[in-house]
Amino acid sequence: MTEDTARARLDAEGDAAADFLEELLDILDMDGDIDISVEAGRAKVAIVSEGPNQNLKRLVGAEGEVLDALQDLARLAVQSETGEISRLMLDIADYRAGRRERLAEVARDAVAQVNEGAARVALQPMNAYERKVVHDVVLEAGLTSESEGEEPHRYVVVLPKA
Repeated sequence: MTEDTARARLDAEGDAAADFLEELLDILDMDGDIDISVEAGRAKVAIVSEGPNQNLKRLVGAEGEVLDALQDLARLAVQSETGEISRLMLDIADYRAGRRERLAEVARDAVAQVNEGAARVALQPMNAYERKVVHDVVLEAGLTSESEGEEPHRYVVVLPKA
């Protein structure tokens, strides 16, 4: 697949997800703008608001579980439209961006504990996206990490460099 073909496929995923999400916002009588982009080889769709986004935060839910469910629904809408399985990322009211920074801080704290002599630091259970954020921060710090446990209780363990 050429780079242009891959980009066109990801653009089509973003468009299909945006159509689905626009209809959802209309049904819910909520305001929000939809931004479509491609990041790290994935289509990314974000619902943003220029004003106070309290209504949009209802679409995130506690701990992001509503956002995760909406992402799954958007991926299904894309699959229905394109016939392809989607790895689309959905963000609402910049929740994932904020969560990413909080997770990076947790990972840096765990790295510091290991650097101070801890044999291993086990973190709280996280979804796959969150674990990936932590693994990336740990790798960047020169340590190793592993995922342990079974979904939905899978978690990251930070270890000294092997």
